[in-house]
Amino acid sequence: MTPQDLDSIKSQGATYLLGLGARIRRTRARRGMSRRILAQSSGVSERYLAELESGKGNISILRLRQIANAMGLPVEDLVCDRVIDSPEYTDLLQTIRLADPAELRQLYAALSVKRRLPHQRRRVVALIGLRGAGKSTLGAILAEHLALPFTELVKAIEARAGMDVNEIFALSGQATYRRLERQCLEEFVEHIDPGVLAVGGSLVSEPASYKRLLDSCITIWLTATPEEHMNRVVAQGDPRPMAGSVHAMDDLKQILAERDSLYRRADYIVDTSGRSIADTSNEILGLPGVLEIARGEEVA
Repeated sequence: MTPQDLDSIKSQGATYLLGLGARIRRTRARRGMSRRILAQSSGVSERYLAELESGKGNISILRLRQIANAMGLPVEDLVCDRVIDSPEYTDLLQTIRLADPAELRQLYAALSVKRRLPHQRRRVVALIGLRGAGKSTLGAILAEHLALPFTELVKAIEARAGMDVNEIFALSGQATYRRLERQCLEEFVEHIDPGVLAVGGSLVSEPASYKRLLDSCITIWLTATPEEHMNRVVAQGDPRPMAGSVHAMDDLKQILAERDSLYRRADYIVDTSGRSIADTSNEILGLPGVLEIARGEEVA
């Protein structure tokens, strides 16, 4: 990390603290609380609150939680630096917080349809899932059958960076990789029309990129048992999953568990466990919207 990078981080931190202080000050004023009352209610000294509101206090998350509780709001409302001063926004957040998983899915589906513009109609078949799910193999077969271009997003990222993924992470870090990933995704969905796309397994953990994918593509989660994922990767000649950690299988299961709810946002789920490539590809070709995309039709 260069001195310029460090200076930028410090500057961003100072700006964030100023914003945090302003949010606390505005919230306190709206609730008609003096600084003294907030200090008494939160257990945080009045002097420290004054420093915090002026943007000079680098507060711990536990103390910030005390302040939020004293003002009767979730701590995330103070932490978030994207503030929308709207009662509708506040009510919507509260609705989301109180919703159960089924209600959240309904809300998300309704909002996604409302926000999708005509030019965002889906013209790409995107395969998601962990390594070993069969994205590269099935993607190439689907593209050939449908007479569409096939792109592996990871290879597009490597081509843009002029180095492989491991070098990108080693030399430039996670943030650079995610920036390149988003750029390549945007380029594909904007300029390749229609097509088949295979994306890296971790893209689903990047909210903005994943939403773009869901809005622009028919998404298919290729899933398999953890054992099949591992065996396929090793069979491809990559011993790293087994050699890198004695807990490799446990780690893989944990990743699958953590991403399960994200992967399930895909339009379709296709289990590839114990199945032939031909059988799986035929199922995908029969999914609603896939052949329509091949014919150049837009799918809502």
